[in-house]
Amino acid sequence: MSFSLQRHDFSSMTQLSWAFAEYASDVLGKTLQKKSFASLVVPGGNTPREYLPVLAKCSLPWERIVITLSDERWVDVTDEQSNENLVKKHLLDYLPQNTFFIGLKTDHDNPFAAIKEINQRLGKLPQPSSLTVLGVGEDGHIASLFPGMHFDLLATQYCVAVAPPIAPSLRVSLSLPILGQSDHIALVVVGKAKQQLLNQLSESIDLKLPIARLLQCAHSKIDIFTTKD
Repeated sequence: MSFSLQRHDFSSMTQLSWAFAEYASDVLGKTLQKKSFASLVVPGGNTPREYLPVLAKCSLPWERIVITLSDERWVDVTDEQSNENLVKKHLLDYLPQNTFFIGLKTDHDNPFAAIKEINQRLGKLPQPSSLTVLGVGEDGHIASLFPGMHFDLLATQYCVAVAPPIAPSLRVSLSLPILGQSDHIALVVVGKAKQQLLNQLSESIDLKLPIARLLQCAHSKIDIFTTKD
């Protein structure tokens, strides 16, 4: 199996954040030279708190960039565990008010009942995504796609409802094919265990891991941003 990875190593999270912002700004800017709108998919977690505010400082026509999430926990959008809450605090609050954001949380009791509505929302996202940004879990999960899931069932829709094997809440996640078909994919990977996982995948692919499945189905080169710690 062949896949294309471009690794970018930095000595600090600050350096990584500025380099990532420059990369993302370049990708989105070049997309907007060819298209009326660009789309940006961003993750939750702790690391985006560092680089999203730097990205927000980039001079871009944000009114032409549609932003959504790679996944969401099924909690209220004001909850501290909500990815929408995180992205609003660390990205959207710094951007013009007319920036178009597509949230994944609905008023349904659970994500399984909400899939139809969320898919309708995501139908407004320019496809394929101009840039999809993801983290990687130590277990190899991406977005809210976890080891043990049946990825061959995810091909017909934008998103899937997820009951993670070990997690406090149900989730919704963009599907593997939607992630993989992005024009550009960036992984921001911080921590020795996660970097060791990537090193192992470079030597021997394990298709039980969602990150390996992404490498398998990605339509573009994947840029990996890491720190040396």
